Amino acid sequence: MLPVELTLVVAATRNMGIGRNGTLPWTGLKKEMAYFARVTKRLPPLLNQEGSPPTMNAVIMGRKTWDSIPPKFRPLKGRLNIVISRSHVEPPAQSINTETEAVKVGSLEQAIQYLRSNSTTTVPTGKVFVIGGAQIYAAALQLKEARRLLLTRVMSEFECDTFFPLPLSESGASGWVQKSKEDLDQWTGETVPAGIQEESQTQYEFQMWERVE
Repeated sequence: MLPVELTLVVAATRNMGIGRNGTLPWTGLKKEMAYFARVTKRLPPLLNQEGSPPTMNAVIMGRKTWDSIPPKFRPLKGRLNIVISRSHVEPPAQSINTETEAVKVGSLEQAIQYLRSNSTTTVPTGKVFVIGGAQIYAAALQLKEARRLLLTRVMSEFECDTFFPLPLSESGASGWVQKSKEDLDQWTGETVPAGIQEESQTQYEFQMWERVE
């Protein structure tokens, strides 16, 4: 079986708030959303060379996150979309049209198993991203495969009723440490805007955290 490494992607306030009333607490962060799209589409260098077999990155999400995406934008283009729902009891289809369909699975473990088998039998998988919601993040954080967190740290204050299930500390007490700007640039494959950004009167900063061995 091929290894699968999970990178969680989340935008969260300083107290790790990520949602309110089933949606994002902030609006109008077009540059932040464009960053998300670029990073989750961009293949690792070894899989993005001429002559390499066709491949794409994967994004894993819960059903509520899937439903929150406007129908005209789903599945998220240029990525293998995997949707987790307890109602999905049948094994996922091994062959789907990724431009119009999502892979449907019953658990995060089943999603990882699908990616392992898919990489060995059909199309190699690039990077694998977990994009929400809170229950899927919590499940991912329990797995050794979760190695990295791409965090958009929202500096502005917002009232939230849903929170990312991991407190982050600069001391590394949470078992996760913040990486440097150079590490973030290298991993994402681009020069990420440094420092505090501002859109629609909302301030935020791009960060990367990794699990301590």
